[in-house]
Amino acid sequence: MKFKSVAEAFNHYRNMDVAALEARAQAINQEIDTNPEADIEALNIELRGIKEARENIELRSSGNQGGAGLNLVTGRSLDGEQQRFTPGDDVLSTPEYRSGFFKTLLGQQLTANEQAAFNAGVERRADAFSASTDVAAAIPTATLNEVIKKARTIGGLLGEARAFNMPSKIAIPIGTPVSRAAWHVEGAAVDSEKVTVNTAVTFEGNEIMKVLSISAKTRRMTISAFEAYLTDELSACVMETIADALINGSGSGQGTGLETGVTWATTGATKNHVEVAANVNIAYADVVEAVALLKRGYSQGAKWAMNNATLYRVFYGMTDTNKRPIFIADPRGESVGKILGFDIVIDDNIADNVAYLGNYRKYLGYNLAEGIAIEVSRDSSFKKGLIDYRAMAIADCKPLLGEAFVKLSKAST
Repeated sequence: MKFKSVAEAFNHYRNMDVAALEARAQAINQEIDTNPEADIEALNIELRGIKEARENIELRSSGNQGGAGLNLVTGRSLDGEQQRFTPGDDVLSTPEYRSGFFKTLLGQQLTANEQAAFNAGVERRADAFSASTDVAAAIPTATLNEVIKKARTIGGLLGEARAFNMPSKIAIPIGTPVSRAAWHVEGAAVDSEKVTVNTAVTFEGNEIMKVLSISAKTRRMTISAFEAYLTDELSACVMETIADALINGSGSGQGTGLETGVTWATTGATKNHVEVAANVNIAYADVVEAVALLKRGYSQGAKWAMNNATLYRVFYGMTDTNKRPIFIADPRGESVGKILGFDIVIDDNIADNVAYLGNYRKYLGYNLAEGIAIEVSRDSSFKKGLIDYRAMAIADCKPLLGEAFVKLSKAST
């Protein structure tokens, strides 16, 4: 039955025993989680009535005044639940923060423990991002990991690039091939060599923002269903923005990509770009020349990166001087295949007739300084019955070491 007020629900339940109240609270929780058509507002009224009835019973029962409070959603004792979260925890990784985060977005009521965890997460976010927003809540760690995992399964260089989670404006040292050891004469002293870090990368604090307008009926969705939906949407917008910037980012207010972040030289001692004329097709000798430009220290683990059209229009069917194909497809289907022994990464953000060769796992990186922040607004789309969700990430990307890459291309003009 539906109650019009908390007082009506209280009068209905005030003479029941505690076991019956807890059983009804659990039943309501089950209905909220499994029934997308459940009347959340009416069920919350009933839950508040159950809570007041429970408190009334405890006040009338001698010796039970110190009893535990009732969790209105799960029907469980709050004492055991509160022991799971303490201020010293990594709040974004706790189940309480995750449930509190999504309940806040859905407009559902939070338990006391969820509210404490959520408040701690918001305060942590405000400390790191007071210049941008003081009310945005960072996406839970488990959800962020799922977003990145799903984005990596899409393929492309995002799945190969090195991921960082460092504060912006911090110089991060990058290892480079060092000089080799020397043969030692028995008994002779060897001078120690100081290790100098001559390469470091500093990630900027660029903003990525996306606003999603969703129907108000999403407040009736279960937490797991809404999390799955949000994961798909964030993977499709925020992470794809980073994926494109890894290739084409200009570095001005956005990440720096391979195209602009590396100084491409077609001649001289620093040559790292093999370019053929617009009226000439890329040939086997050009591919060999590109491979020869990559130093051995960077060639271990290196891969080709190109779009699908380039692979099949340029490399498919290309043969060496003995008429053997240089592109060997993977018969097991675990990868695209190999070109002259190097694996291939397909990324449609790369332009036609362009291929890069390098070790992306070591020397191409992106940084999410504080994950992804989500804010909700029910004001801007009031007349349409929509709820606006704003996703914001402080991110950057760039090649970590320019000499670790070579480029093979055909001139456009």
